[in-house]
Amino acid sequence: MALNSVNTNNGAMVALQNLQATNRELDTVQNRINTGKKVNTAKDNGAIWAIAQGQRSEISALNSVANSLNRGVSAVDVSLAAGESVSDLLVQLKEKALAATDRSLSTASRSALNEDFKAIRDQITTVVNNATFNGVNLLNNSLGTAGYRALANTGGTTIRVAGENLSLGGANVTVTATTTIGTSTLATTALGLVNTSIDRVSASLARLGTGAKSLETNRSFVGKLSDALEAGVGNLVDADLAKESARLQSLQTKQQLGVQALSIANSSTSILLGLFR
Repeated sequence: MALNSVNTNNGAMVALQNLQATNRELDTVQNRINTGKKVNTAKDNGAIWAIAQGQRSEISALNSVANSLNRGVSAVDVSLAAGESVSDLLVQLKEKALAATDRSLSTASRSALNEDFKAIRDQITTVVNNATFNGVNLLNNSLGTAGYRALANTGGTTIRVAGENLSLGGANVTVTATTTIGTSTLATTALGLVNTSIDRVSASLARLGTGAKSLETNRSFVGKLSDALEAGVGNLVDADLAKESARLQSLQTKQQLGVQALSIANSSTSILLGLFR
């Protein structure tokens, strides 16, 4: 070490530069430990941050897709539950209509059967009108041919579940709001309508079930895709805390040594005083 000036202390300048570099590294490591991320801002690594931010926007969009699919699944589930109730009611109507075809029935018995038939018939309307989730009813023909469309991906593609009209007198439930079994002839006619309705409602429920399966399959895929993207972003920006902990210990030791080195360099000029004694 050259000792020839009290104005310029090269050793102290070098020690100070090294100490400042160590402090900067220490700040970086502490920030990674505090945030859990090695790339927290664009300043840390602009390219990686931009890639991660793009993937975060995709994940956010997938959340909207998942919400749309969840609403669709719920709407179809409500429709299926109501449709199964309609099918059960039709089975009860068949029992009443078949019993009423017996020409030997007394007037009182036939009247009682007819009242039961009409009460069960009217329940179908109540069930269909109540089969609504979030304003969506797939059974009362309110959606027309459009059905329900749920988002399938972030590109705006949709999955369509067609509505099934289970209202009285509709395409599937051929029993009308005025169908009765007050006579054996009316009962025979009603029985034919009920049998047709049972077959068509079963087909409708099968189609709704296929639509529900499609929505659930896509919902499962969207969930897995979102998880994979989350993991991908983590791989890009998350810090290895075990590694950073080890670096922290190393840099703290290096910082202490740097302080000592700077102290030694600052005190070295005092040796020059000995030359003037």
